[in-house]
Amino acid sequence: MTAFRALHDGWTLTAVSQDVQIADVPAAVPGCVHTDLLAAGLVDDPYLDDNETRLAWIGRTVWEYRTTFTWTPDPHDRTDLVCRGLDTVATVTLNGTRLGSTANQHRSYRFPVRHLLREGANTLTVRFDSAYAYAEALQAALGDRPGPYTEPYPFIRKTACNFGWDWGPTVVTAGIWKPVGLESWSGARLAEVRPEVTLDGPDGHVRVHVRVERADERPVTVRAAVAGVTGEAVLAPGARTARLDLHVPAPDRWHPRGHGAQTRYDLAVDLPGRDSWNARIGFREVALDPATFTLSVNGTPVEVRGANWIPDDAFPNRVTRARLADRFGQALGANVNLLRVWAGGMYESEDFYELADELGLLVWQDFLFACAAYPEEEPIRSEVEAEARENIARLVHRPSLVLWCGNNENIEGHADWDWQDSLAGRSWGAAYYYDLLPRLVAELDPTRPYWPGTPYSGRPDLPPNDPAEGTVHIWDVWNREDYTRYGAYAPRFVAEFGFQGPPAHATLRRAVSGELHQDAPLVLHHQKATDGNAKLLRGLGAHLPQPSGYDDWHYLTQLNQARAITYGIEHFRALAPHCRGTIVWQLNDCWPVTSWAAVDGDGRRKPLWYALRRVYADRLLAVRDGEVVLVNGAADRWKGELSVTRHRFDGTLLAGEVHAVDLDAHGVLRLPAMTDGPADPARELLVAAIDGHRTVALCTEDLEAALPEAEFDARAERVDGGYRVTVTARTLLRELALFPDRLAADAWVDDMMLTLLPGEQAAFHVTTDAVLDPTALVSAPVLRCVNERRAGGAWER
Repeated sequence: MTAFRALHDGWTLTAVSQDVQIADVPAAVPGCVHTDLLAAGLVDDPYLDDNETRLAWIGRTVWEYRTTFTWTPDPHDRTDLVCRGLDTVATVTLNGTRLGSTANQHRSYRFPVRHLLREGANTLTVRFDSAYAYAEALQAALGDRPGPYTEPYPFIRKTACNFGWDWGPTVVTAGIWKPVGLESWSGARLAEVRPEVTLDGPDGHVRVHVRVERADERPVTVRAAVAGVTGEAVLAPGARTARLDLHVPAPDRWHPRGHGAQTRYDLAVDLPGRDSWNARIGFREVALDPATFTLSVNGTPVEVRGANWIPDDAFPNRVTRARLADRFGQALGANVNLLRVWAGGMYESEDFYELADELGLLVWQDFLFACAAYPEEEPIRSEVEAEARENIARLVHRPSLVLWCGNNENIEGHADWDWQDSLAGRSWGAAYYYDLLPRLVAELDPTRPYWPGTPYSGRPDLPPNDPAEGTVHIWDVWNREDYTRYGAYAPRFVAEFGFQGPPAHATLRRAVSGELHQDAPLVLHHQKATDGNAKLLRGLGAHLPQPSGYDDWHYLTQLNQARAITYGIEHFRALAPHCRGTIVWQLNDCWPVTSWAAVDGDGRRKPLWYALRRVYADRLLAVRDGEVVLVNGAADRWKGELSVTRHRFDGTLLAGEVHAVDLDAHGVLRLPAMTDGPADPARELLVAAIDGHRTVALCTEDLEAALPEAEFDARAERVDGGYRVTVTARTLLRELALFPDRLAADAWVDDMMLTLLPGEQAAFHVTTDAVLDPTALVSAPVLRCVNERRAGGAWER
């Protein structure tokens, strides 16, 4: 059998530079230069303060990794050096002999080395030239291309957001970022196994495409087995490929979260006595109706309640399976059913897709082209094809993967962002999105739909961001428009939209050593969006007061982020079945920053996360524009009595109505909120409730409402796992929220943003291992509401 030996020990890192005097630093493999220098204490943490700006030299320096390992001859015919991932412009040398060079972070490499190995000590070096130098040289040779930043990321096959983004740091990495080792084998090995898993009525079919590499020309037997069904093929001398067809009677199907079980089967492929390959597959079928952009799994349309996914750390070697499991748990906790792997990041790890398969989270996978014109000339084109071939084949067996998408915003950029004059006829990527990538998907993964890009309206001659067709990205909200503008849209599918808010207080406090003020230089360094903090304040608009100091700014802008996205998703879901889904920008962050994320760079839930949990629930109850809206995203009928009551702010009941509800699965129901409108909108509110769901809506904006100063009784008591905080309202309490991370970094609360009427009570559970001050836990700035008493006077309006 093949034998793999990892070469992860004994590495050192040296700067190959006249200007940088760093040599023989212990290096972690897998890893990268930044984390090695940080571990050695040679650089400050780039995530803290503005250290990032002083570390740009790392990405412009040549680095050499070196290790010495012992080799003992074995009985195999061949030995290869296998590099699962090199970031990015690498030259690999064994015992002084150059094996080859690489220029693509997104693919793997294999070098025959048996003839170079020595019994005893062997020296392996990997030299990483500057990604900047490589990209800028190609930029000069091929001609510049338009994009959102001055960084040259379109000219190198490397994670684009490494070069900085409007939410991410500029940390241009280098290193052996995936496993590396020696693989010895004899006779033949499995070079590629590509199973196409389909359904034919109730039965399953697995077409296993096998490619072998040979050390001799003897006949080779290939066997495959799944669910008790086996198949075999014999490769004649000289043959390199085989196909095995396995018919599986009536397998249990794999379903997305909320639609059934995630049943999977073990698929084993082997060259008996030589090599083997194993994976878990799921039987399901996926379809995309391009006319309506309806995604169906197993014949059932899926209402997509999605979130965009960016790399969870700028240094991916720090993203463990446990960390991904935490993040996936947060996605599921927010009722997300699809993650879109965004084009400016990377093809994610095996752990990522394995967790998605296991948990039933659907995956939309972008090919890696984001927000810029990309050259189609060599050497880029060949690298694009090689990485696409490898990753399509790598992911083809994953039941969670339901869509390949050609790019992010590049078709829109070419059509609408004044690229064409500056391109002056130069290539921009069209041949990838309309020709190369769809051909590769059709060849290697015909079981899945392909979409050329997002936003995209279905044909190259149509405006790409037309809400009437395909997918749209909505960015006038946040950038220019108030969030109520979402109500003017009637899209088929919203693949990006978002609104910013700062990270949790504990996250920002860890990242910034100086003053915490929204305009403090170090706080602004952790705001990468152009004019971002001004947009945060403008976004409060007529909805919420202008803040007085950091504490108010932090609470109000986080609350406004949650409200904005709630407003948008309520509107889009209420358009069903015309609108088939939303993918909010974004679930996660890669470092501590003010951004569009629901979970910040330290993994803490922002108020937006709690809002997503409510608005993405199977059953949604909302009050909008004088109507009560019920959205039944569940697979069964929603039956019950809907109560709608109108109250004064002091709790006095003014009117009430009851409606019988019998709503089909996946149906939408709209009812007038009340027969009689409010007599005094500034002092009245509506409460709608059904089957344990409740929503409270003011009859006007908070700033126009005559909100009373909040009065309440609150107590905190120690319980298993943390604290229980009980709040009893003596007056109306608007958007009650608890921020226990201000007292302990590990503390988080189970719910927030509740509106209570006088006499009502809410209990919050705070999870923490720390001992907290009960008085602080029920006082500002930990316990907040919009209409709280103001020691310094009224809110600025």
